[in-house]
Amino acid sequence: MKHDTYENPLISRYASKEMSEIFSDDKKFGLWRSLWIALAESEKELGLPITQRQIDEMKKYRNDINYEVAQAREKEVRHDVMSHVFAFGTQAKEAMPIIHLGATSCFVTDNAEILILKEALELIKAKLVAVMQKLKKFALEYKDMPALGFTHLQPAQLTTVGKRASLWLQDLLMDYENLEHLLRTVKLRGVKGTTGTQASFLSLFEGDGDKVDKLEKLVTEKMGLEKSYGVTGQTYPRKFDYNVTAVLSMIAQSAYKFAGDLRVLQNMKEMEEPFEKSQIGSSAMAYKRNPMRSERMCALARFVVSTPVNEAMTACTQWFERTLDDSANKRITLAQAFLALDGVLNLYNNITENMVVYDKIIRKHIMAELPFMATEEILMACVKAGGNRQELHEKIREHSMESARLVKTEGKENDLIDRIKADAAFKAIHGKIDGILAPENFTGRAARQTEKFIAEEIDPVLEANEKYLNISAQINV
Repeated sequence: MKHDTYENPLISRYASKEMSEIFSDDKKFGLWRSLWIALAESEKELGLPITQRQIDEMKKYRNDINYEVAQAREKEVRHDVMSHVFAFGTQAKEAMPIIHLGATSCFVTDNAEILILKEALELIKAKLVAVMQKLKKFALEYKDMPALGFTHLQPAQLTTVGKRASLWLQDLLMDYENLEHLLRTVKLRGVKGTTGTQASFLSLFEGDGDKVDKLEKLVTEKMGLEKSYGVTGQTYPRKFDYNVTAVLSMIAQSAYKFAGDLRVLQNMKEMEEPFEKSQIGSSAMAYKRNPMRSERMCALARFVVSTPVNEAMTACTQWFERTLDDSANKRITLAQAFLALDGVLNLYNNITENMVVYDKIIRKHIMAELPFMATEEILMACVKAGGNRQELHEKIREHSMESARLVKTEGKENDLIDRIKADAAFKAIHGKIDGILAPENFTGRAARQTEKFIAEEIDPVLEANEKYLNISAQINV
């Protein structure tokens, strides 16, 4: 292996082999040849003088792409499509006169691009559903475990560990719904000709527009789709690329949120991503357990989140029927957005398979804050026992202020409950205070919300995508 040129880390470190293959030259140029075969077959079926021998010859070389011939030709003519037409023709010699008949370059480039993006979206969907399954299992397992909730990253009312996971799931459910809509609305660019008017095909069929319509329908169906765009310029609408990257960005946003939350929880020692036996957390500090997978998720997700802006600019600048400044840009942006998100979802699957929960630390953090949260319950219980609400409120206020001062200025433990237990004004409920302080009393409907949400909204998605369940993702480094 040579080490003297740049290698894309998305390929060598982060993305899966499956996603890399979807954006490979074999996939792209194989689709070009499939499109030329579909076009020739359809033209033959509609009466053009194309023989079965020509089509059979094209099929013979469908997967035998002579790259060297195409590359040498492109150096001469500076045109990738015509170079591959030439290379295909040197193999399928009898078919050479009818390869690409009536078509423009975008017939193969754009239609193939759409089919590649569709396949890549399907792989993203599979990995997204697999993450949802793992989070569902985690959420149900920990639906009853109280945890300190945070708003503004400050301690707030209690929630449960499982309910928090259901928030991560809710984000992914929205992403799944957007992805499903996009997949349902994928259309082929179709058979449109140079500026989208189908003039060349109208000429081939001697002015018979019905045959042109049938040609487009036949090619679309042969390539596995139901619909093609009703109108285009030379290219399919570049807003489709924006829609694709927008969906990828939304999934990346959800992953970033999850990984960011987990990084904070790992700092608090409440939860942890998997940490392997021989893993090194720091080159200097041997004791460290850095959340490197979550950090990598955030790093890759940040790139994906940024890609819609690029595609928005491409859509903005497609003057009239098309400009070519989309081409080089698309080769980079779309493929790398998918490769990066594939890496994100590999990590997301890997982490959620074996997340670690430290229940005693979680409870310790709860008990450091719960006394303040429980004061209203204590106050109400005292009033019910015959106490004076205003007098008791003032005493709780004084005890709370002093306890908070000692916690913040002297680093002492929260002693508010001990103060209340020692105060005769609260004597009537001294025996009930520990029961009042049970964290389970303060989680509201968190467990029931989690169960209901999963049963009504997540389970139907998982049942509809059973083939994607139990994916176990591998990460390279």
